[in-house]
Amino acid sequence: MGFFNKFKPGIPKRHLLLIAGFVWLFAGGMLSYRGYSSHISASTLDFLEVILCIGIGIAFYFIMFSKISLKHITRIVNIKLVNPCIFSFFNLRSYFLMILMISGGISLRVFHVIDIKYISLFYIVMSTPLLISSFRFFHTYIFYDKFLQNYDKSINNKEN
Repeated sequence: MGFFNKFKPGIPKRHLLLIAGFVWLFAGGMLSYRGYSSHISASTLDFLEVILCIGIGIAFYFIMFSKISLKHITRIVNIKLVNPCIFSFFNLRSYFLMILMISGGISLRVFHVIDIKYISLFYIVMSTPLLISSFRFFHTYIFYDKFLQNYDKSINNKEN
């Protein structure tokens, strides 16, 4: 095992937050680009539809993605290694889920299962919580020491 650790691309845990932020930013940006460009080509860009999609995306962030992003942040902070592998910003389940979602989105678009207008609206909805989550990772990276202090306080309060 020591032989492989020599070649492991390890980085400080804090930097995993930055990498996660960029991955989520890339995914959100890609979905946003696909959503807006597909929506424009499928129909006239209806401002009200876009605002509604962004609103639904914000709600989706608070209902689901805020918990998911916090779970990833907490998992990264709790990694026992000082310099974990650069790819450990996600756990195995999250990589699997990401592959499933990407391949599902591509399949829906390629096989024309659903009209492109509706797929584009779905992309806009999904890009919103991804983008907000990416900024949460960046925020935690920037204020890492403060996050650790608050996190330690919350753990100590739960134990008491």
